[in-house]
Amino acid sequence: MNTTERPVPRWAYRLAHAIPFLTLPSGLWRLGLVFGSSMGMLGTDGQPAYLVGFGGKVYVVCLTIFSELVALTALGLVQRWGEIAPGWLPLIGGRRVHPYAAIVPAVLGSLSLIAIWTFAFRDVFTDHFIPFSSPGWKALMITCYAPLYLWGPALLVVTWAYYRRRVSAPAAVVSAR
Repeated sequence: MNTTERPVPRWAYRLAHAIPFLTLPSGLWRLGLVFGSSMGMLGTDGQPAYLVGFGGKVYVVCLTIFSELVALTALGLVQRWGEIAPGWLPLIGGRRVHPYAAIVPAVLGSLSLIAIWTFAFRDVFTDHFIPFSSPGWKALMITCYAPLYLWGPALLVVTWAYYRRRVSAPAAVVSAR
C-alpha cells in the first residue's frame, strides 16, 4: 500500500523496485570469487586468478553488500520514508524530507554510476579487457555485469518521477468548506 502524499506512478514504483535486482547478478558473480572460483579469470602468467587472503574476501563481500544497500535506497524515491524521515533516525526522525535532499544525491549518484560503468567497461569487447580462460567465462561475466549499465539511467528516471511528484506537481487545493 502506497501512503505517499501524491500518488507514485506505477511504472516508477516498479522501476524503483527493480533497481536492486540490477546489482544482484554482479554481486553473485563476485561471491563466486569469494568461495574459491577464479570465475574463468586469468592472471598475467596465464594461470587461473584466485582471490587470495581473508582481507580481499572480506572486501569483496562488503562491496557486494554495500552495492545492494545503495541500490535499495532507490526505494526511498517511491516510499513514504522518502517524504518523512523514519522516527527512529536521530535528529531528523519524523521530519519532512526536503525534496532536494533526495534529488541532488540521487542525480549525482545516477551520473556517477553512468560514468563509472561506462569507464569500467570501455574495453569489454577488446583484447585490453580482463583475460579469461574461455569465451564462455567472459560472456558470463559480461552478462552478470551488464545490468549495472542500467542502474544509473534507471535511478535517474525514478528521480525524475520523484521530482515531478514532489516539486513540480501543483499543490493540492484545500477546500474551505
